[in-house]
Amino acid sequence: MIPVNEPYIGEKEIEYVNEAIKTGWISSEGKFIKAFEERFAGYIGRKYGVAVNNGTNALILALKAMDLPAGSKVIIPSFTIISCALACIYNNLIPVFIDSEEETWNMDVFKIEGKITEKTKAIMPVHIYGHPVDMDEVLKIADRFKLHIIEDFAEAIGSEYKRKRCGSFGDISCVSFYANKAITTGEGGMCLTDDSRIAERLKRLKNLAFVPEKRFIHYELGFNFRLTNIQAAIGLAQTERIEEHVKRKIEIGKRYTMLLKELEEKGLIKLPVEKEWARNTYWMYGIVLNERLKIKAEEVMKRLAERNVQTRPFFYPLHLQPAFKKFPWYREQDLPVSRRLYEYGFYLPSGLTLKKEEIEYTATTLKEILDDLA
Repeated sequence: MIPVNEPYIGEKEIEYVNEAIKTGWISSEGKFIKAFEERFAGYIGRKYGVAVNNGTNALILALKAMDLPAGSKVIIPSFTIISCALACIYNNLIPVFIDSEEETWNMDVFKIEGKITEKTKAIMPVHIYGHPVDMDEVLKIADRFKLHIIEDFAEAIGSEYKRKRCGSFGDISCVSFYANKAITTGEGGMCLTDDSRIAERLKRLKNLAFVPEKRFIHYELGFNFRLTNIQAAIGLAQTERIEEHVKRKIEIGKRYTMLLKELEEKGLIKLPVEKEWARNTYWMYGIVLNERLKIKAEEVMKRLAERNVQTRPFFYPLHLQPAFKKFPWYREQDLPVSRRLYEYGFYLPSGLTLKKEEIEYTATTLKEILDDLA
């Protein structure tokens, strides 16, 4: 089976982890935490990085640090992982779902303004599968309506919007270092900001809201969202060669595009795009089947699995999630692009260890399956 993803772990990771273990610094203190935070923040172009134990908690922490009034609304894409909505819900905030645009699969920024009310306090742009959101429009809207921006760039490490790195926008940006990301710590994440006061608040809140002068007296409620020094050791080693990982991701994406272009030209599938203002890092290489085939993603994925190619479905739209229907803010709505992306979209093996012949086999197999179904 060609795996959909396999992380690349090198000798430097093993060296750093061994050092952390041998010195006894295996918990949330130790030199690798600070080194990792500083190095990764520097790569993104941020002043401060605050490492946490996963990307979901990075989003939860970021919204908590904003101190938004309970019941405030946060605009997020419907086509994304549930973590974005959870971050709102766990902070007593209301997620407001925006449909995707057809080309990049990102939130349709021109539909944001129509969802803004007096309760709207923030926008959470999410760069989907490596392609940046049109941030100029998001920044314009945020400035006009005095809204905070919490940027989720978990899928866009190394991606760029108009030559500026994803993760460098807004009040706080959040990233995941899960095993399928361009940089991994197994589990892990980080909040990044240019505001020293926000950085200090993030550090305090992630560590049970301890205060230095009276350690076990708590003036507010925080979280235990700490990353371990062992994980940071892996992250630091990964970050030291981050551009190699990003370059490899782009190579895989370009290779797939070259091999599958004829299927797009035949009108069978839609391939990822790369807008002229974007650097797409192809975190996961997704395709969307043409509806006229009358075949949904699930069937093609099943056939690929039978021929030893592992795939994953696209995100199930948040506005349709059964778990949200119990909340008083839930409203049925039709966001057709998000729904179609789920029904007809899936992604192919895209890991850093993917071999050239595995890419070619995957592309050839997909062509044979679609030619048979067309």
